[in-house]
Amino acid sequence: MTTRTTAIDYVEDVSPGSGALPPRAWYASSDAASLSLNGSWRLRVSPTIDAEDDSFAEPGFDAGGWPEVTVPGHWVLQGDGAFGLPIYTNHLYPFPVDPPHVPTENPTGDHLRVFDVPEDWPADGGAVIRFDGVESCARVWLNGTDIGEFKGSRLPHEFAVGHLLKPSGNVLAVRVHQWSAGSYLEDQDQWWLPGIFRDVTLLHRPAGSALDFFVHASYDHLTGEGTLRVDSDVDGRVSVPALDIDVATGEPVTVPVEAWTAETPKLYDGELVTEGERVPLRIGFRTVELADGLIKVNGKAVLFKGVNRHEWHPEKGRALDLATMREDVLLMKRHNLNAVRTSHYPPHPAFLDLCDEYGLWVIDECDLETHGFTEQAWRDNPVDDDRWTPALLDRAARMVERDKNHPSVVVWSLGNEAGTGRGLTAMAEWIHGRDASRLVHYEGDWNSRDTDMYSRMYANHAEVEQIGKELDGGTHKRRQLPFILCEYGHAMGNGPGGIADYQELFEKYERLQGGFIWEWIDHGVRHPELGYAYGGDFGEELHDGNFVCDGLIFPDRQPSPGLLEFKKVIEPVSIEGADTAVRITNKQDFADLSAFAFEWSYQVDGETVESGSLSLPALAPGESTDVKLPEPAADHGGGETQWTVRALLAADTDWGPKGHEVAWGQVPVNARTLPSVAATDGPVAGDGVITLGPASFDARTGALKTIGGVGVSGLRLDVWRATTDNDEGAEWQTDTRWATLWRKYGLHRMRHRLDGVEIGDDALTVRTRVAPAAWEFGLAAVYRWTSDGSRLRLTVSVGPEGEWPVPLPRLGVRFGLAQADAVKWYGGGPGEGYPDTKAASKVGRWESTVDGLQTPYLRPQENGARADVRWAELGGLRIEGDPEFFLTARRWTTEQLDAATHRTDLTPSDTVWVNLDHGLHGIGTGSCGPGVLPQYQLHAEPAEFSFVFSEIS
Repeated sequence: MTTRTTAIDYVEDVSPGSGALPPRAWYASSDAASLSLNGSWRLRVSPTIDAEDDSFAEPGFDAGGWPEVTVPGHWVLQGDGAFGLPIYTNHLYPFPVDPPHVPTENPTGDHLRVFDVPEDWPADGGAVIRFDGVESCARVWLNGTDIGEFKGSRLPHEFAVGHLLKPSGNVLAVRVHQWSAGSYLEDQDQWWLPGIFRDVTLLHRPAGSALDFFVHASYDHLTGEGTLRVDSDVDGRVSVPALDIDVATGEPVTVPVEAWTAETPKLYDGELVTEGERVPLRIGFRTVELADGLIKVNGKAVLFKGVNRHEWHPEKGRALDLATMREDVLLMKRHNLNAVRTSHYPPHPAFLDLCDEYGLWVIDECDLETHGFTEQAWRDNPVDDDRWTPALLDRAARMVERDKNHPSVVVWSLGNEAGTGRGLTAMAEWIHGRDASRLVHYEGDWNSRDTDMYSRMYANHAEVEQIGKELDGGTHKRRQLPFILCEYGHAMGNGPGGIADYQELFEKYERLQGGFIWEWIDHGVRHPELGYAYGGDFGEELHDGNFVCDGLIFPDRQPSPGLLEFKKVIEPVSIEGADTAVRITNKQDFADLSAFAFEWSYQVDGETVESGSLSLPALAPGESTDVKLPEPAADHGGGETQWTVRALLAADTDWGPKGHEVAWGQVPVNARTLPSVAATDGPVAGDGVITLGPASFDARTGALKTIGGVGVSGLRLDVWRATTDNDEGAEWQTDTRWATLWRKYGLHRMRHRLDGVEIGDDALTVRTRVAPAAWEFGLAAVYRWTSDGSRLRLTVSVGPEGEWPVPLPRLGVRFGLAQADAVKWYGGGPGEGYPDTKAASKVGRWESTVDGLQTPYLRPQENGARADVRWAELGGLRIEGDPEFFLTARRWTTEQLDAATHRTDLTPSDTVWVNLDHGLHGIGTGSCGPGVLPQYQLHAEPAEFSFVFSEIS
């Protein structure tokens, strides 16, 4: 009988590994020597774990013929596919579920790096090699000596190597396996990307250096004092010059301090000095507690305005550099976010340094998810199997010990979507025992047995309100706890919709302490033919398509409309009013308004005619004041008038320049005069043509052909849109898929029947019926054209016939223009807006191009509508609406947009297709979460709307 060799049994061993040193606090630098081992490594990728022996780890092995790769990096994102390809699944394991076993077909990357120790490297003390992240299992040799193996991909591991170092020619060999027993614990909704993707560093550890240390820095909000105590495994002293602190380790000291918060991230520079090392400290004083049923920091309840953040770069995957991490934090701060959940693993430790520095609340999440076990009703789930508990505890310890000195980290999270079980309880008990200064979170613990808060994902608005009212039931403990939505507002494609309605609830009910949008960035992979690739584009046999593209920013880190909407929804200053007064409210938790300058402007028909500054007191958090706006200095005539008040940064900050807009509000004064056209010009029948004012029509069909010198084609009622990811999704709780229903009922293939063309004395009337094949319901649509000789008015009357089983995707008219490029409009802008995503749509005069109106979602779909448009000019036409309308213009048809799977599928045509919509169905978050709220659904009801067309001279 043959058996598998024990030399590779570690791959399927449920233990966390062997040989690694105990976890400890991470810090960027000290005065001890260090050597980065990042850079160019040699790589050999084998199809199985036992295809090659260990001889590559021996000194003198010739790897000169091996290709080079960059570390940190993933081998499947290098070599143009020569080393394998990425795999994306949401929760399904891309290998048979047979824990702890993994397939024989297990890509294995042998990495080699030869290095010399610097000449000034100290001769005394020891040394460790630190790996900050390797997916998913690694075995390490130095100079031919096997020093250990480990699992826990997004967690640090250190190995003592001082006794093995040579002055030159050190051979570091690392064998990395894509699949291992640890893969069962890492089923996060992400790309599977093997490799050494975080830093590798050689660290000198002098005699008497700090083995580990724990900075305790609490804050008493009643006295304004902070208490500092630094516990260290090695005796030493702690100094903080700005606070005149110089004490021994382990000794507490209390002094007046400025507190650290996400709004006021005050850090004090200090130093831990031991016999062998000086370690810089960045200390933030703050106290986190569960009090009065609320999450409180420094005595105040906080409202999380947060986002879930996977680490991602479109070319480097999870191998992020400091500049990219900083860009993320700056974007978050500039868009009013105050919190991050590190879904679903601890981030690169430098990211937490940035959160400390710039100010973000952090829920630090353990590298744990076993989501794929849902397919078998959680049977054999590792978190409820005692054999796996040591691995779970190891992961918890490596997170907590690494990140415990970050003031930004206010909550530890046990992991994500891992069911329930004894292992999670063991983790929670260990964390509570190790660090009582923070709270513990886990969404799967609906009874809050192990956690300090009630957490859910994607609960709908009605349920969230019930929870806010404390009418949700549950265990006695849960009913006493605060509530957060750890995931909501699924930002996949066009959306998310309905987040303003969530925020209203968060601010109304004290128990609701906010939430975290899913998620930060679209995980598109840069691709030479497709632009950006997603699941299935690499030939995966099992994948979840573009479900990995669900971020508030695009892969190139350009903000999506969803991020701009969220920025508006979570503004730290509320600006509301009527007529000539505004009420300004400070919605921050800690800071007053002294950092902001306020400006007003007065618009007539969207044009600013006056502006100035606005003085108001530095309101404390939660305070409001009513401010009277100045009388206009001149009579600017009739027209629609409004005030716009903006809150700007009064001075440069670490994260934004002076003048950066933080919040805004608009106060309407006089409503606009609706466009009117006196029907003084009648239609005239000619040879196959009907003329009416500046327009010509086909005499047989009544179809509009020209307006003046502008050719118009295909004008007719339109109800279809290229379905969004949220239309395609199955809404939570109702399981409704609007796109499926719309297609079932044929709304994508409506047929138009001409019932009559009537030439009256003052109007041309075209009667039609618009209906889908195979069904008896439809829409009676009447087009009534009138003119005063120079302008043309179209009034569309729509009446539903039969029993409509579904809402409409859209309701309006569509037509083609032979040429159009520049677009001007007066209405909502500058970006897109839909009924439940237009909080950020500011009324004004805007300019763009047809191409500039498009939103580049990775999977093409309905996009680019401008809301509340009064008038628009494009292609030689001016179009005025009665009432306001949604404007869309693009160089391809809705059908072409609907058929595309990637941006590169869209080929611009000479015709620009324009939609003027009386109504649009909302967006919702049905791709993962609740669908469109009832008030934003577009039902088939009687409607009448008009447009006035005129040629621009």
